[in-house]
Amino acid sequence: MKYACFFSMFIALYSCGQTKITSDDSKNSAMNITKESIHQFKVSDINGQSFDFASLKGKKILVVNTASKCGLTPQYEKLEALYKMYKNSNFEIIGFPANNFMGQEPGSNADIAAFCQKNYGVSFKMMEKISVKGSDMHPVYQFLTDRSKNGLEDNSVQWNFQKYLIDENGFLTKVVSPRTSPDDEEIVKWIEGK
Repeated sequence: MKYACFFSMFIALYSCGQTKITSDDSKNSAMNITKESIHQFKVSDINGQSFDFASLKGKKILVVNTASKCGLTPQYEKLEALYKMYKNSNFEIIGFPANNFMGQEPGSNADIAAFCQKNYGVSFKMMEKISVKGSDMHPVYQFLTDRSKNGLEDNSVQWNFQKYLIDENGFLTKVVSPRTSPDDEEIVKWIEGK
């Protein structure tokens, strides 16, 4: 009888322990957010050609929403200088023209490409014009702004020239304010791995 009672207590304790472990695992799973990678996306560039983010595996990426008629438009110049300085150091810039803020990017893809080339000599990759906010938000920006997808944070695009820093594995590591200059120390240190 003594052994039967001991055995029953052992089974009860073991079962409670199993339930607790399962419960803790569920909690941890709920707290862990699965990171998606930007490398899953294929988009169209400004000339209508397909562009696969998977081609950038192993490179750091700065994603920026741009506009041609914004007070921050001169950032194109510093973006281009940054790109020229680090393009041979596994670094890329991807620009997404967007007309979400006060109609400051009204032109067609051809207009935007001509503007960027003529005024700033842009040689970094420019994609087709998209929406970065609202019900028609592009899937890349759904990823960049939703913590359940990017694994870092929920955020919204505040204005033209907001910058998203993506690591070599395609994971979002930092969101940088539109007003922060592309050559700001925090961006340069991130590129250089400091």
